[in-house]
Amino acid sequence: MTQLLLVLTLTVTLIVVVALVAYLVGIIIGLWKAKNDLASLAGGLIAVRDNTQPLADHIQNINGGLSALLSELLKVNGNLAAIVGVATDLKNKQ
Repeated sequence: MTQLLLVLTLTVTLIVVVALVAYLVGIIIGLWKAKNDLASLAGGLIAVRDNTQPLADHIQNINGGLSALLSELLKVNGNLAAIVGVATDLKNKQ
């Protein structure tokens, strides 16, 4: 009887230990993946920080370019208005 209890006790203990080891290995794998994901996230955040510099130095250049573009677009608008006027006059004469 004692022999049977000893075998049953050792079997149950072995099952509990194996289950515990399986859960701990799962936790270790999860933590390992989390560490790698956090390292990738940190690398991405560093890249974002390095690639987003303040635009204060570039705003004057952008405004100058947009002003030049505006004057050219206004000239084109005037030319298009003249074309529409000529086309309207031709249509009215017919």
